Amino acid sequence: MINLALHDEIALSVVLHSVQPEDQWLWVRGEGMRDGIRWLVDLEHWMSSVVFARGISAQELAVRMGGDRDGATEPITDAEAWDLGQWYRPSEDGDGVVRVGEHEGWSFALEYGDSTGGDRLAEISREGVEAVHYVPMQEHPPATVFYARDGVDLCGFGLGEEVWRWGREPDLLLPELVSGYVLQPDGKTLIAPEGEHYTDTYRRTLGVIEQRFDLSLSPAYLKEARLPAYAVRGTPDMHI
Repeated sequence: MINLALHDEIALSVVLHSVQPEDQWLWVRGEGMRDGIRWLVDLEHWMSSVVFARGISAQELAVRMGGDRDGATEPITDAEAWDLGQWYRPSEDGDGVVRVGEHEGWSFALEYGDSTGGDRLAEISREGVEAVHYVPMQEHPPATVFYARDGVDLCGFGLGEEVWRWGREPDLLLPELVSGYVLQPDGKTLIAPEGEHYTDTYRRTLGVIEQRFDLSLSPAYLKEARLPAYAVRGTPDMHI
């Protein structure tokens, strides 16, 4: 028997109906499953955003974010990416770099510096492409998730603040947020228990996004993996 000290047993059963019994508690906590994306919550010192795109290659994703198609570096690590460029300049745009790759049916771009994912999500999603942008932040302001498809910014919200949604179809993911035990069916009431740590709240919502879009990202990409990098804004020094 799973005891989450939360109310509404019916809602919980909806969340768990597709999960094997032995995995149910681990699913709620975001543990014991494939890479997924819930683990991003625990990266306290990683402040890069990530753009996922389904329907285009990693190279095309970099190009739609502002990169030169032939401008990739040799594959580099996360630590080497942080050594590129002069990221920020007062009162003007800074430099932006992405490292790109492909994983589990999605292309992805890890963003560094003054990158362009938030400005270009609709452009990234043109011609039938799906795009998801995750911006990791601490509790205030919250991390955010945005979703675009076929050239349109469809919906977005802050994690832990899902009662305020925006985009052309702000309620697009409401059924999943309800069945994922984030919101009450009215869409205006959070279910998170009082006093829950924000990382647990974030993990629950990222679980909804992970399940809805079948998203996964290996932690290796932010550790030892080497990926090609592209300049997408400004004039970063791309020499390794």
